[in-house]
Amino acid sequence: MCYGTVLWCKLCAEKKVDITSIYPDFKCGIMISDGGSMAKILICDDESGLRSVIKKYAEFEGYETAEAANGMKAVELHKKEQFDIIIMDVMMPVLDGFSAVKEIRKISDVPIIMLTARGEEYDKVLGFELGIDDYVVKPFSTKEIMLRVTAILKRSGKTAVNNHEHETFTKNGFFVDMTAFKIQIDGKQVDLAPKLYDLLFFLIRNKNIAVSREKILTDVWGYNNLEDDRTLDTHMKLLRKAMVPYAGLITTLRGHGYRFEG
Repeated sequence: MCYGTVLWCKLCAEKKVDITSIYPDFKCGIMISDGGSMAKILICDDESGLRSVIKKYAEFEGYETAEAANGMKAVELHKKEQFDIIIMDVMMPVLDGFSAVKEIRKISDVPIIMLTARGEEYDKVLGFELGIDDYVVKPFSTKEIMLRVTAILKRSGKTAVNNHEHETFTKNGFFVDMTAFKIQIDGKQVDLAPKLYDLLFFLIRNKNIAVSREKILTDVWGYNNLEDDRTLDTHMKLLRKAMVPYAGLITTLRGHGYRFEG
């Protein structure tokens, strides 16, 4: 771990020094949470070696970290401390990752990235239905994990909407309030997983425009990895299922992407 880098990141975060005025080419990977401190990551995996690798890389990037060896410990830690994002393994003793996410979602909407050695679509669908934000299949690179962490935290930092004007969309019996995160279908309230809100709001804000798969992955997930575009397929399937009987508002453009009919 490069303690010098982290020190400079801390100084930047506390606004005690503008490091770029000293080293113009310096790249600080730190993300700042709403409270003005360094973003904190909870790393939950029963493999101590894997936790250690992610921890070192995250701290080198300027994040604070905490560790949990099983889902139960992760739930307990999250009840005691404030985390900005959680990296959660699926297969763990005591309490598995899916069960831990279910418990955490009862008290918090903190972003969660799931790790798994299995790439079955069923696992992904279950994870997204429980409300996870991203899914990474082992083996993976620590660089990939941190890129996804950074992308999610950047998006979460842009969710606040100023003023009191609500950004809404209505078509027939389909109503969306993007400011209040409320969706009604024929007068009934519908709740979505966090990432499905992001996807739906993106499509609505680009209504009547043909948007490519690459554009959606870049703007909604924060990265463009076409090898991982099954994540988009899974989310589209879940979103359309939640929108019934208005799923037809999303049109598939074969060979290109999608268009939201506004």
